[in-house]
Amino acid sequence: MSGPKPVEVVIAGQKLMVSSEHPAEYTRGVAAYLDSAVQRIRTTAPTIDGHRATILAALAVTDELFQARQHDAATTHRVDAVADQLARLLPPALRGPRAQD
Repeated sequence: MSGPKPVEVVIAGQKLMVSSEHPAEYTRGVAAYLDSAVQRIRTTAPTIDGHRATILAALAVTDELFQARQHDAATTHRVDAVADQLARLLPPALRGPRAQD
């Protein structure tokens, strides 16, 4: 497996070289997503300086990540509950280890 490769990205008008083990297009897509968040902040609050806009955008993106993780955990919990209910409907010989307690 090869190591990190440099990829040029643009965030908030700044060209940056970042090292990434991901494909270059993926890294550029991540940077473009953050850049669009910065642009939304700057559109909403045009008097804010670039550094603060970038920090606020990073907070917004991090909030999205946390919300997605919470949603994922809640979905996993619901799926597990349904799987347990369905397993209880099976004959004992066909039940998995989760439904036998």
